[in-house]
Amino acid sequence: MSTIQNSIDVIVKQGMLPLYFNADENKSIAVLKSLYNVGIRAVEYTSRGPEALSNFKKLIEIRNAEMPGMLLGIGTIKNLAQAETYYLAGADFYISPGFVPEIATFLIGKEVLYAPGCMTPTEIIAAENAGVKFIKLFPGNILGPDFMSGIRDVFPNLTFMPTGGVDTTRQSIETWFNAGVSAVGMGSKLISKEVMAYEAYETIEKETKRVLDLIETIRG
Repeated sequence: MSTIQNSIDVIVKQGMLPLYFNADENKSIAVLKSLYNVGIRAVEYTSRGPEALSNFKKLIEIRNAEMPGMLLGIGTIKNLAQAETYYLAGADFYISPGFVPEIATFLIGKEVLYAPGCMTPTEIIAAENAGVKFIKLFPGNILGPDFMSGIRDVFPNLTFMPTGGVDTTRQSIETWFNAGVSAVGMGSKLISKEVMAYEAYETIEKETKRVLDLIETIRG
């Protein structure tokens, strides 16, 4: 299992965090392999359906056998019981749509990254005071890069990543990085339901590679 700092380092170096869920185990595996093929080393699998846990266990198994260096995190974690379940399943990091103090206590105590979703300075302060180092700005499309610019100087010791509404265009990504984020969460704009339905894994590889190259160019 990855340490807090190691997980942050991998996500920040990558500059993006792909996130997805598919009820189909085989499609979930194929997407993970596609992402790994183009150099992705941290992925968030979202816990959004009854199949999520068994799929995640399978992904961990395949990761251990075939994907050295890949960090596999779990998203949409909303209570301590879920966090404990996925801890036993071997998740490397955890992401929530909101800040849940008991999850923070549990994971930070085990030196595991917890990235809560926050929408207000009050929530960010509460998370920071609980020992959280990495904040997911959510929903990013509502908050926007101007929000990040406005709070950046108040939280110099935190790492920020918007999720929701980040487009795969240069303008969208560059605006966020200029505002002060260290990575962007990329969900359906990168790995759409259509692409998964049609099993267009080459499209996922091409788009992911393009976004990785774009982020490298933006960072210059």
